[in-house]
Parts: sequence; structure tokens; C-alpha cells
Amino acid sequence: MYTIIDIETTGNGIKGNKITEIAVFKYDGEQIIDEFTSLVNPQCPIPHFITGLTGIDNQLVQHAPTFPEIADKVLEVTKDSIFVAHAVNFDYGVIKEEFRQIGVDFTRKKLCTVRLSRKLIPGLQSYSLGKLCSAINIPLKDRHRARGDAHATVLLFQKLLKTPDSESVFQKFLNARSQEATLPPHLSKSVFNKIPQKPGIYYFKNQKGEIIYVGKAINLKKRVLGHFYDKSTKETQMCSETADIDFKLSGSELVALLMESAEIKKHFPPFNRAQKRIVKQYAIFAYEDRKGIVHLAFNGIKGVPNPLKVFYNQTDCRAYLHEICKVFALCPKYCHLQQTNAACSHHELTSCDGVCRGDEPIPLYNKKVEAAVAGMKASQSEVRIIKEKGRNEDENAVVLITEGMYRGYGFIDQQLEVSSLTDIEAFIIPQKNTLEAQRIVESLLPKLESFVL
Repeated sequence: MYTIIDIETTGNGIKGNKITEIAVFKYDGEQIIDEFTSLVNPQCPIPHFITGLTGIDNQLVQHAPTFPEIADKVLEVTKDSIFVAHAVNFDYGVIKEEFRQIGVDFTRKKLCTVRLSRKLIPGLQSYSLGKLCSAINIPLKDRHRARGDAHATVLLFQKLLKTPDSESVFQKFLNARSQEATLPPHLSKSVFNKIPQKPGIYYFKNQKGEIIYVGKAINLKKRVLGHFYDKSTKETQMCSETADIDFKLSGSELVALLMESAEIKKHFPPFNRAQKRIVKQYAIFAYEDRKGIVHLAFNGIKGVPNPLKVFYNQTDCRAYLHEICKVFALCPKYCHLQQTNAACSHHELTSCDGVCRGDEPIPLYNKKVEAAVAGMKASQSEVRIIKEKGRNEDENAVVLITEGMYRGYGFIDQQLEVSSLTDIEAFIIPQKNTLEAQRIVESLLPKLESFVL
């Protein structure tokens, strides 16, 4: 026995997504034996764009029953039957949440006519209800109203039952271990089965092949499956749009984190909220003015050809320059920490020896600046290699840090002898030293095996 269901909702996400109309057809495999259709008062405003799509407005549902008032009827008509819908996880999830809010555990076996159609009627350009019905000549009246869409789904379900191999396909989809009911409607199980249980990054793609989400995991298959069980609004919408999943192995968590960050910055997937913002970098640099005085200054990194040190916000950059000025007894005016045409008069930095007043010889002052620059360069000159597990037993992953900046990662066969920076650079995939990448490396560096060249 089957109950073929469609709902219209307020469109505010599963936990806030309230039903405005429900249609249920009870079907015994041959004919419709019962029907229940009702408008539902969601007890909240219906957005204008939903009204434009469905024609259901606040006035239409004003005197309609609330879901608690029809809950017993929904339980009765769906009892001892398989819950069927087009993209079933959406309808089932919303109805289950409505029941949860009134203290009822609603549990039914379920079948998705999108997934069944992709299996039994392969090769169509689209499996949306409207285009699918048009492709196989199913009449569809009252589109985006619960009864019209549910009745069209009944006719589609009848066709699916009569297709060759339908019995074995239906049994496979109903098998609790098959995961067919869990997977997104447009995602082939064969695609999911290819995902390994190894560290790496994964890409969710829509039907156009566009990347809509990038994630990382120690166990790719387990993490991807976790998305399908997550019923939050964002996850439900993302999974409903997912038609393909690609992946890359990383060998380790560190490399996976770095790969994920780089791919988010490259593709800007719509469902990745974090790391999209491009952080402006600031750099300290030195230059000589017409009087021969060497200045230390800072600017956006695009305007600095030879940066001495790079920062990811202006506050940190100024604070570092402030400390350099204090330690080496430099002039705050010539470190661009105070804007003045006269001699410096900084309220904190009082160690200036008077170059701005003509009391300190310029060559002597410049030697102090040279010492400060040398100190900055020395702190940045170290070449550090982080060694991690490779994608297989025959290789190692390496992360390269030079001059205090993340340069990239790569994979090196364990049989190769690598003894110099030049040797390692041949295997490195160059990457941008973004704020996120720098933070990832800095946070994990004390815990990881690394060595200095």
C-alpha cells in the first residue's frame, strides 16, 4: 500500500517551514482507494513569492484547519503504507517536523519518484515534476498546488510500476541498507559508492556541473553521508540541488584543510559561508627619501614590491611596526606611525634620538633602520618543511613554508631522495598565502612533524 503525497509550504526552511496545503492519495498498486486534501493554516505569514508561485495567500488559509487539527487524519491515511513523493526527503522531512512539534513520532518507509524515475526512465534532461510529466505525456493540472502535483505523481508512479525491472528496483530502494532513500534525489548511488573512506576534499555539484559546496574530511564517505542525514535548512536545500560529487585525496587532515581553503577561495561556492571574504593584506617595506633618510612604512600588499613582513589586518601591522620602532629607537614619524611636518611627538614612543629634529646624524639613524630590517628578514628567512602522510603508502605529503609564509603543498614518492629546497619545490603545487591558510598552518605546526632546511 502506498500514500502519494505533495505539500505546499511557507518556504522558510524545514524547521520554520510550515505546511499551507497537503494532498494525500492512498494507492493500492492498481487504483486510488482514498484521498485527503486540505488547505492548512500555517499560523504565520506566507511570503509574497510563495503566493506568486502557488496562489495560496494569507486570506485563503485564514479559516483553514491548523496542522494539529488534521494530524489524526494524516496519521490514519498514511498508516501501514509507504510514503511516496517527488523528492521525498523534503515532503517527508517537513511533515515529520510538524508531527514532532506536537509530540508525535512520525515514521514511514519512503520512496522517491525522482530517484525511481532516474533509474527506470534514464536519459531525460530533467527530472523535475513538470518537465518529467511533459516528457512522458502525463497531464499535469494545477501546477504548484498540492492536489494537482500529487495526482500527477500518482500517474507517474503508475508508469514506474509498469516499467520493466520495476519490482526489483522498488525492492532495492525499500531495502533499509540500500541508502537509496537517504541520497539526494538527483544523485546516482554509483557516484556515492565511488567515494573512498580516506582523507581529502569533496565537491558537491548541481545538474549544470557547477560547484555548490566544497568540504574536507578525514573519512570522505562518512562525512558526505552526514550531509544527507542533516535536516537543517541549508543542508536540505544543498542536497536537493546536488547531482554529482567529486573528490580529491589529501592523505592528511592538514593538507585537506589547505586544499579546502584554496578551493573555496577559487570557486566561491554558494553554500560555503566561511572563507569567501578576500582579506586585504598589508606589508611593511623600506624606502629612502630625498634627504637620504630610510623610512619604514606599510601599505596594501599590492602596492609593495618587496615586502619585509606581511599582515592580514592594519591593526596587527601597525602594532608590529610600533614594537620595531620602540626596540630599535626609531622615529615614529619616519615609521609612519605619526603624521606630522614637524618633529615627532608620539604619546607612547619617546625613544627617538632626534633625527627628525636634526639632532641625530642621518647615517647613524639609517644604521638602526638597517638593523631593524635585518631582524625582520632573519625572522622570515627560515625554510620549514612539514611532512605528512601521503595519499597512499608509497608517498609523503609535504607543506612548504619559506620566509614565514605558506607556499604550497605537494606529494613526493618515498623512494626519491630529496635533500634541498630546489628538490622539494619541484613537487610543490603553489598556493596563495591567505589568512585562512596561514592560520591553519600556524595552529597545527606545533603538533606536526617538521624540519628546517
